[in-house]
Amino acid sequence: MALVGFLRAENCTNLPASWRHPGSRTDFLSADFYREIARVLEAGKFHLAFFDDRLAMPDRYGNDHVHAVKYGIRCVKLDPIVVLMTMGMATQHLGLGSTYSTTYYEPFHVARLFATLDLMSDGRAAWNVVTSLNDGEALNMGRAETMDHDLRYDRADEFMHVVHGHWDTWDDDALIVDKSSGLFADGSKVHRLDHDGQFFRSRGPFTVPRSAQGHPVVIQAGQSGRGRRFAARWGEVIFSSASSVETGRKSYAALKGEAERLGRNPDEMVICNLVLPVCAATKAEAEDKMALAQQLPLEIDQLSLLSEGLNFDFASKGLDEPLSDAELASISGLQSIRDRVLASGGKANPTTREFIAFSHRGRPDDAVVGGPKEVADVLEEQFSERVCDGFVVAATHVPGGYADFVCHVVPELQRRGIFHTEYTGTTLRESLGLPRPVVGAWKGQVSSSASARP
Repeated sequence: MALVGFLRAENCTNLPASWRHPGSRTDFLSADFYREIARVLEAGKFHLAFFDDRLAMPDRYGNDHVHAVKYGIRCVKLDPIVVLMTMGMATQHLGLGSTYSTTYYEPFHVARLFATLDLMSDGRAAWNVVTSLNDGEALNMGRAETMDHDLRYDRADEFMHVVHGHWDTWDDDALIVDKSSGLFADGSKVHRLDHDGQFFRSRGPFTVPRSAQGHPVVIQAGQSGRGRRFAARWGEVIFSSASSVETGRKSYAALKGEAERLGRNPDEMVICNLVLPVCAATKAEAEDKMALAQQLPLEIDQLSLLSEGLNFDFASKGLDEPLSDAELASISGLQSIRDRVLASGGKANPTTREFIAFSHRGRPDDAVVGGPKEVADVLEEQFSERVCDGFVVAATHVPGGYADFVCHVVPELQRRGIFHTEYTGTTLRESLGLPRPVVGAWKGQVSSSASARP
C-alpha cells in the first residue's frame, strides 16, 4: 500500500476552512511549518509528499479576488518547488512531488527543474502533470482565456514527448570525469533532441544528466475521458477518487486496461484513491473532531472553489436557478465534478445549490471517521478489493491531521501487514516498487492523442 500526503503550499489544505481550525498552525509562511509536515510524514513512512498548485488565487466567483482574500480561500500560494527543497533537507526517504503546468511553461524548463530536484534529493522527485483549468491562471500567465479542454491535453501529450526526450539525453554511462586523462564525458553518449512539432520546438542537448532513479516519477490525475487517456499513457502514480467500492473497482480496471492497450505494463502504475481521514484513539473522539471540522466551512468557500475548479462564475446564477445546457457545456475546468453532479442529482440542469450539495467542494463531508480499526477497515477494503494501490491522504488541518493519522492509523495498517514498516530503497521509485526507466523505453507506447481519434 502506497501513502501520499496531499499538500498545498498555501494558507490552508485542500479544505479552505482548515486555517480556521483551532489545531492548525498559522505560520504557513515559514520554512519550519513545512519541515514539520515533512518530518511527520516521514515518521509515518509515507512514500510521497505531494503539492497541488494553481497559478491564481480563486477569483472566478464574481470575477473578483476580494472574497478569497477576506475569507482565506487558498489566497496565499508559494512556489511548491522551493518549499519541497526545504522539506527535502529535513528528510532522507520521503518522496517530493509538485504540480507544474504543461500549458504555461516550456518543456525544457520543466524538464531541467524536476531533473535538478531529482539530483538534489538523491532520486526522490516526482512531477504532477496538469494542464491548468481556469481563466484566472491564463490571465496571470499572459493569456486572455484558458485553452479548450481537449486541446490542452493534445498539447500536453507533445509536452511529455519533449520532456522525456530531454530526460533521455544523457546515457547512464556518459559521465567519465577522469582528471588524469582530462576526459569529462563521452560526447557520443549525449544526444540532441531536435524536436519540431505542432506546439513545441526544442533543440537540446539537455544539460542535466540522469539521476539515481533515472528520471522523476510522473504523477497524473486526469478524471475526464481525455484526461484518463492521458493518465493511462504517461502516469506512473495516478490520483483517483471513487464513490464506492464497485465504481472504484471498475475505474481501476479500466485505467489499468487502457494503460495495457497503450503498450504499458499496468503493474508499473500505482493508483492512489483520495481519502480524508478524521481519526483519533477512539471512534467517539474522532466523531467529536468531525463535528468540529464540519462547523468550519462557509458557503462562500464552496461557491469560490466551484467557480475556480469548473471555470464558471457561479455568482452569475441564483442559488436555485438551473444552469442551461449551454452553460453546462461551457464548463472547461474539472469536468468530472460537473459529470458527478449530473449523475448524483439525476437532473439534466442542476442548480447552483445542487452543485454545492452534490460536489461537496470545500467540505469534509466525505471523510472517513473513526478510531484506528474503523479507518483501517475502510482502507483495507478498498486496497484488497483492487479499488486502488494506495491512498492520497488529505487533512482537515496541518500538521495535526497527519500527526493523528500517523499516530493512530499507520500502526494499525502495519499490524495488518498491508503497509511497510521501513522504506525499501533510497529512491522514490524503489520505495514505490517502480522500475528504473531505461533510456527510450517510453517511445514504444501508443500516443494518447492518437488513441482518441477515429
